[in-house]
Amino acid sequence: MNRIASLGPIAGPDEAIARETARLLEEKTKPPGSLGRLEWLACRLAAIRRAVPTRTLTPAIVVAAADHGLVAEGVSPYPQAVTAQMLANFANGGAAVSVLARQAGARVIVVDAGVLDPPPVDGIRSAVVGGVRGTANLAAGPAMPSGVAVALIESGIVLARELADAGIETIAVGDMGIGNTTAASALCAAFLPAAPTDVCGPGTGLDAAGVARKVEVVRRALSVNGIGADGAARDPIEVLAAVGGLEVAFLVGVIIGAAERRVPVFLDGFITGAAALVASAIDPAASGCMIAATRSPEPGHALVLDRLGLEPLLDLGLRLGEGSGAALALSLIRSAVAILLEMATFEGAGVSRG
Repeated sequence: MNRIASLGPIAGPDEAIARETARLLEEKTKPPGSLGRLEWLACRLAAIRRAVPTRTLTPAIVVAAADHGLVAEGVSPYPQAVTAQMLANFANGGAAVSVLARQAGARVIVVDAGVLDPPPVDGIRSAVVGGVRGTANLAAGPAMPSGVAVALIESGIVLARELADAGIETIAVGDMGIGNTTAASALCAAFLPAAPTDVCGPGTGLDAAGVARKVEVVRRALSVNGIGADGAARDPIEVLAAVGGLEVAFLVGVIIGAAERRVPVFLDGFITGAAALVASAIDPAASGCMIAATRSPEPGHALVLDRLGLEPLLDLGLRLGEGSGAALALSLIRSAVAILLEMATFEGAGVSRG
C-alpha cells in the first residue's frame, strides 16, 4: 500500500447519516420500506457522502481503454483493432454508454490507458505511462512492470480527485479492451481465490471451445507468474502487474481516489468488479464507497460481488461493459434523491399513518 505515494486516508460510510436518511424516508406518504432498493440507495448515497442529499447529485462516467497482449492466444472473437475503434466511438458519442450517459445527464470521461493505435480524435484523455501501449502476453510472463501499475493507479487517483474538485458527486466506471475478460478472470482467480473454470465465461461471445481455451490461458498465466492458491495474500500490486490490464490498473486508482473523497462509485460489470477487488485488496476501506450497478452473466462476477458484499441494483443480463450498466444505474440516483426531496410527508399531505 505504501508504494502508492498519493494514497490518502479513506473514511468509511457514516451509518448514523444512513439512519437519519431512513428516518426521513419513513416520514413520506408510503408504507415503511415500500420503495425497497430505491430507499436503500438513498441511504447508501448519504452514508458514503456523509451527508443527507439536498439536491440532485452530479454524475460522471469514466471509461478506460487499453489493449492486451493475450489476444495472441485467441481468447476473443473480435480483432484487437476494435479497442481503438471503440475509443473513437466513445469520444464521438456513438457508443451505448454515450447514449445512456446522455439519458442520465452524466459527463463521460474517455481515457486511453494504453491502446496500441489510438485514434486521432479529440476528447480522449491520455494516461499512458512510459510509452507502454498494450500489455505483454500474461500467459508468457508479467503483463506489465509493477512500476507501470503503480503509476496508472496514481493517475486514476488524480482523475478522481479532479472530478470531485470539479463538483462531480458520483462516479461510474467502465472499461474497454479486447481480451480484457480473460485478464479479469485471471485477477479474480488470484484474488478470490477461485479455480479458472469458475471465473471464465464467454465474454463477448466465445463458444465452448473458446471458453476452454480461456481457462487454459488463465491457468498458464497464474502458473508462469507464480500465483497459486495464496494469490490473495500476495502484494496486490504485484498480482495486478502480473495478470491484469492497463485500464484495470487505472480504474483501481479511480475507485481508490473516489473513496478518499467520499464519492460513491458505481461498478459496471465483471472487469470493473475485478478492479474493485484489487482496490479493496490495496485498501479495504475503499470497498465502503462501492455500489454494484449490475450483475454480469459472466460466472466470475457473482463471486466477485459476494466477496465485496455487494448486491447489484440491476440484473438485466448486460454483458457489454463500457460502463453501460453503471450508466443505467445512475438514473436510479435521480429517482432515489427525488423521492427523498420531493415526496410529501404524512403530516404535510394530511395523510393518516398506518
